[in-house]
Amino acid sequence: MTTRSYRASVSAAAGSTTGDSSQIAAAGSAASSTRPSTTTPDATATAFPAASSVPFLDAVHGRVPRHTPVWFMRQAGRSLPEYRRLRGSGSILDAIARPELAAEITLQPVRRYGVDAAVLFSDIVVPVHAAGYGIDVAPGTGPVADRPLRSSADLARLRTVEADDVAHVTATVELVRDELSDSVPLLAFAGAPFTVASYLIEGRPSRDYRHTKALMHLDEVLWHEVMERLASTAINFIDAQLQHGAGAFQLFDSWAGSLDRRSYERYVLPHSTRVFAELRSRHPAVPAIHFGIGCDHLLEPMHQAMGDGPVVMGLDWRTPIGTARERLGADLVVQGNLDPSLVLAGEEVAVRGARRVLADNASADSPDGGPASVRHIFNLGHGVHPDSDPTALQAVVDTVHEQTQVS
Repeated sequence: MTTRSYRASVSAAAGSTTGDSSQIAAAGSAASSTRPSTTTPDATATAFPAASSVPFLDAVHGRVPRHTPVWFMRQAGRSLPEYRRLRGSGSILDAIARPELAAEITLQPVRRYGVDAAVLFSDIVVPVHAAGYGIDVAPGTGPVADRPLRSSADLARLRTVEADDVAHVTATVELVRDELSDSVPLLAFAGAPFTVASYLIEGRPSRDYRHTKALMHLDEVLWHEVMERLASTAINFIDAQLQHGAGAFQLFDSWAGSLDRRSYERYVLPHSTRVFAELRSRHPAVPAIHFGIGCDHLLEPMHQAMGDGPVVMGLDWRTPIGTARERLGADLVVQGNLDPSLVLAGEEVAVRGARRVLADNASADSPDGGPASVRHIFNLGHGVHPDSDPTALQAVVDTVHEQTQVS
C-alpha cells in the first residue's frame, strides 16, 4: 500500500466514526520506506538494517545502542488527545477490528514521542473475542464475559484461535509495518494463558481471583485443558503477527503476581513455557519479552519460561534492575521500569524517576564493562495511565535519549 492510499484509507475510517477526521495527522510523516509482508518464519529478524541503526535490537542482543531504546506499554491510547479525537465512542474491540483506524492509532505515539518501538494497538482479549467467545471490553471496567467459564460444559465455547480469525489484526500489522522507519520495530503481543483465563473465569477484572484459583485447585484436569487451549491461541495469535511483519513480541502475564510461586510453577509455568518454546521454534531469532505485575517472587520461573534465544525480562517498578541481574545473571537484558504514577505527578517528577532508572541500570554489574545503555530497554513498570500528560512522557523520552547518547 502506498502512503497516499494509506492516508486515504485512514481518512475514510475516521469519517465513519464520531471522531473528527480533520484532526488526523498525516500517516505518511513517519514513513521512510515500504516493506513487504513477512512470509518466512525468521525473516522478521533479518529484514531490519544493520543492527547499529536499530537501538531496540542492539539492546536485546547486548550491543551498544546509539541510545537506550524507549517505548511505553499502552503508548497508543487514551492519554493522547489525537487518539481521543480519532477514536470517538464505541468498544475498543470495534476500533481494533478496523485495520486502517488501528494502524493510525498505533503510529500516533511513534510520531509524537519518537519512541524506538511501536506496539500494536490491540487488547489481550482480541483473539478469544475473535474466536467467538462472549467477551467484550467495557469502558471503565475492562474485559467482561457475560457467561464466565466455570465448568467442562463451558469449555466447548472456547476454541483455539486460527489465523483467519484475526485477519483484521494481521492487516493492521502490514499497514503499520509499511509506514514505520526500518529503525523502529513493531512489537506483537498476546495475553499469557493465565491472565486471559482469569478474565474468562472471573467474568471481569478481579481483586482476589477466587473463581480462577478455585478451578485451579478443585478441577485440575479442566484447568489444564483451558490453559492448553489458551496457550495454543497465544501461539497462533503472535505467530500471525510475526508472519506479517512484527519484529518482536511480548507475552503479558499481567496478573500472574496474584499467585504464590508453587502454584505458578504447577499450574502456569508449563503453559507459558510452551508458548515461548513453540514461537522460538517457528521464529528462532525473534526477541521475546515476558512481563507481569507484582511478579518479583516469580522472576526465576518467568525467566525460565522464555528458554534460550534473545529474551528480555520485563520488570515492574517494584524490582530494581540491579536486583534482577543479581538473581538472573549479569548479562540479563531488562525492560522497564519507571513507576507510571510518577508520570502522573508531572514532568519534573517523571524525569527524576527516569534518571533513577537509568542510574539503576548503570550501577548493575556488566560482564563486559559496557556503557549505561547496554542491555536495557526503557519502559514504564506498567501501562501508561489514561490521565498521563503527554508532555511528561515526551520529557522522559528526551531525557533517556539525551542521557544515554553514545557519540
